[in-house]
This record gives sequence, C-alpha cells and structure tokens, in this order.
Amino acid sequence: MNDTRIHPTAIVGSGAKIAEGVTIGPYCIVGDNVELGSDVELVSHVCVAGKTSIGGNSRIFPFASIGHQPQDLKYHGEESCLTIGENCIIRENVTINPGTEGGGMVTRIGNDCLFMANSHIAHDCRVGNNVILANSVGLAGHVIVDDYVTFGGICVVYQFVHVGAHAFIGAHSMVDGDIIPFGMAVGNRAKLAGLNLVGLKRRKFSREDIHTLRTAYRMIFSSEGNLRERVRDAEKIYQDNALVQEVVKFINSANGRTICLPRNGSNGD
Repeated sequence: MNDTRIHPTAIVGSGAKIAEGVTIGPYCIVGDNVELGSDVELVSHVCVAGKTSIGGNSRIFPFASIGHQPQDLKYHGEESCLTIGENCIIRENVTINPGTEGGGMVTRIGNDCLFMANSHIAHDCRVGNNVILANSVGLAGHVIVDDYVTFGGICVVYQFVHVGAHAFIGAHSMVDGDIIPFGMAVGNRAKLAGLNLVGLKRRKFSREDIHTLRTAYRMIFSSEGNLRERVRDAEKIYQDNALVQEVVKFINSANGRTICLPRNGSNGD
C-alpha cells in the first residue's frame, strides 16, 4: 500500500519519482527530476530542484533549498547531480548545490548526516557518513569531508580542502588546510590542537590504539627534521597500527595541498 502524503498546497513535478511513505508538507516544491526515497519527509516550504536524489528516511525542514544551481560562475547549465544518502536530517535554511563540469558533475552526501540550520554545502563536495555540520557552517566547492567529522558552529572550509575521518573542527574556525584523520583543529586560520580524543573514546577505539596514535602524533608534528621525514619514520615504526597508517596515508596523498599543522608545528619539505 502506498501511504504517500502530499499536501494540497505542494507543487510536485510530473516527472518526480516519489517512493512509498513519503510526506510532502505545505508549500513544498519538488522538481521534475527529483527522486525521493521511501519515508522521506519534507516538513514544509522545502524546495528540491535539479537532478537530485534523497535517500530513504531523510527529513528536511522548512526553507531548505536543495539542488538549485551552484553559486559558481563557471557553471553553464550542465545537467549535474546531487545525491543525498539515507537517514539524513537537514534543518532550516540549509542550502546544498549540485556538481559542475569542473568537479565531476556530482555533489555527494552520505548516510546518517545532520546539517543544522543555515549550513551550506557547495558544488562538487563529497561528504561521508555520520557527518555533523552545526549552525551556519559553510563548505566551499570541491571540499571532501570523510566519515564521522563534526564541525562546530560558524565554521568556514576553503575550497578543495580535505577533512579526514573522525576529525573535530572547533566553532568559529576558518579551515584553509587539510585536517588529518582523528585531528582536532580550531582558529582563524585553523591550527591543529591535538587529537579528537573525545570522539575516539565515544566511537569505542581501544585505549591501546589511542595511546599509540597520540605517540605517533607527537612524533609527526614535532620540530625534529621535516614533515616528510617524520611521516616516513612513523610509517615504519607504527606499521602495524591501522590508525597511524591512516594518518600517514592521508598526509602522503595531499598532492601539494597545505596540511593544517599545530601552531608551532614544522612543515618542511
């Protein structure tokens, strides 16, 4: 039985694909190329446009603008996509834009994310699973955010930045360099302030792994030699620790992008 509920004031395009159990509240607008998964709820005054798909059991609150044209002068009307995973909560006034030709034609959001009021995800971003954006967080174009990252309120992330898994970004931060997995960063411009120990403990990482990661962190971001040498040493010394190897791999894959360092950290070459 299809128990889809569409309020009489809502406007739903004839080509939209609406799964069972969807609720479309008052004054919502759903475009022709939109796909809504099962049990999605658009609370009211939500506008979903473009070639946008939203996974099952997601909930979108009033005045969110999802899938409209990117805020990019290089965009010329190409039929790009926006995909949003399952079990996402998108609060009031959130804006999420689709991709562009210059960024792979897709903006991709994972499952179980929470985007609080007034947050923004720009074109060509890739956001993982279980990501939290607090109020008024802005991700510029082409940003990559891995799984289980949390942003405090009123953060801004510069274009092409990569934020590693399980990182925590403090409120009011301006992030213009890649944040290592498990790292904690804060400030304008953001600097590493240690590891996200609270997040590591909440996600049930072992005490031994956390201790090893802390030791490796102090080694990698010490003032001895240069960053490349320290990373190479850590890779050898902690070759059996998956968390340290994840950090090493992340830094080695930066491809010339700036890595966010501690305030007195040494980068080198």
